[in-house]
Amino acid sequence: MTPSKKDQIRALLKSIETGDPEPIAVVDEARYIQHNPQTQEGSEGLVALFRRLSKTSPRVNIVRAFEDGDFVFAHTEYDFASRKIGFEIFRFDGSRAVEHWDNIQERLGPNPFGHSMVDGPTEATDLDLTEVNRALVLDFVETVLIDGQINRLTDFMTDDSFTDHNPRQGDGAALLRSALQAEHDGGRRLDYHRIHRVLAEGNFVLCVSEGRNAGRPSAFYDLFRLANGKLVEHWDTTEKIAPVNEWKNDNGKF
Repeated sequence: MTPSKKDQIRALLKSIETGDPEPIAVVDEARYIQHNPQTQEGSEGLVALFRRLSKTSPRVNIVRAFEDGDFVFAHTEYDFASRKIGFEIFRFDGSRAVEHWDNIQERLGPNPFGHSMVDGPTEATDLDLTEVNRALVLDFVETVLIDGQINRLTDFMTDDSFTDHNPRQGDGAALLRSALQAEHDGGRRLDYHRIHRVLAEGNFVLCVSEGRNAGRPSAFYDLFRLANGKLVEHWDTTEKIAPVNEWKNDNGKF
């Protein structure tokens, strides 16, 4: 029985620990497009990267993995001498992975409410609501995070049932509203400009956006869990986009 795309990506990411090249065979080296600016083009670059990382005794924990058509997206925890949290996205063409994006930051926290950047539910439910949930997250990010319509926040969540895993944030719509208002009044340290992709499986939706963090070009990956038509849980990573002259490939972050 052929492993699912999710299982193949789990094995691929886990091979970072071992340097084992076998799981990397899921990548189509002739067509592979790498969007991590710090990684060389093609699966040869990936093999070399994993082999180098394996010599540092890394630890890899694939916390969550989801499938959306030709895409697999995973929420990951790495320990490469320092602990990092990441999101990985792979696009498949048939049975092979042909494109990759990621967003990684240092692990921080726990936050004031005791939540880590990765704890919480891991399995998708409500698969019949995938498209409804995708549309709701798209609307939320466009309306609240990009357009700054903070007064619309309660259209998307309730005050008493929103758990935030951001290491600097707390639970509840009221605290998020206060944080967003402070950002708005202070000139938007976190400034969302554009959505690039919204991936979904059931009640989990990942939104990939770009903008500026403290004035620096940055990528924002926001994962939401939904229930009863509302956002109820959130995880995220923010990564600075390196200057073009530092890129090891020409494909761009997005």
